[in-house]
Amino acid sequence: MHLSANEIKRIRSLAQKKFRDELGLFVVEGEKSVSEALASGFEVAEIYRKDEIGEAVMERISQLSSPSPVLALVRKPADSVIAGENLQYVIGKTGLYLGLDSIRDPGNLGTIIRLADWFGLDGVLAARDSVDIFNPKVVQATMGAVFRVRFHYTDLEDAVRYITGNGGCVYGTFMDGKNIYGTHLETGSDSPVMIVIGNEADGISDKIAGSVSQRIAIPPYPAGHRGPESLNAAVAAAITVAEFRRRSL
Repeated sequence: MHLSANEIKRIRSLAQKKFRDELGLFVVEGEKSVSEALASGFEVAEIYRKDEIGEAVMERISQLSSPSPVLALVRKPADSVIAGENLQYVIGKTGLYLGLDSIRDPGNLGTIIRLADWFGLDGVLAARDSVDIFNPKVVQATMGAVFRVRFHYTDLEDAVRYITGNGGCVYGTFMDGKNIYGTHLETGSDSPVMIVIGNEADGISDKIAGSVSQRIAIPPYPAGHRGPESLNAAVAAAITVAEFRRRSL
């Protein structure tokens, strides 16, 4: 298989969000992730294999420091961004959801998508200024979970209001919140529940903080221990979701 200079340029351009949006495509690399794409409902537009295009060409189109044996171009879903009036199609009458308030690190988002898949969350909703889920680093970090998790960008305030307005509960993770291990938690079995994870540097924004139903916190051990100022966003999400799922056992 021969790739022209223009084709190589087009594939390489997908490292940038503006070209992913313009072309409606994103890059998936690695045997496992490409297999996950093929098994999903996503449209796989092209597949390039190193043994067909040559190692030198694969190195030119790959987004990785060590190119994998296979790379695919996958069509972006049309419903990755939703408006507030369409939340009813995304948030059910029950279920456990994650809300991401301006998560900016690709590794964090990828890990959060992966844990959402592991814990069987009903969906992940992210503020519109969060990192692009189709960023190559995010896709790589999900290890294929990007094709299984229901993920949407929306106005997070709308999502919070929608859940609380429909009898649900929204929990926010804060340093000064109530100890998660000693607090009653709704698990989403009777009404929709959302856990909001804040920005890596600034935490949950004031506009969201004022709308949550309850502020919760992961306590250090032992109590009063002077350690790091906070937990990594993905780590905090994993610990918090694990506790909610434990309560539903």
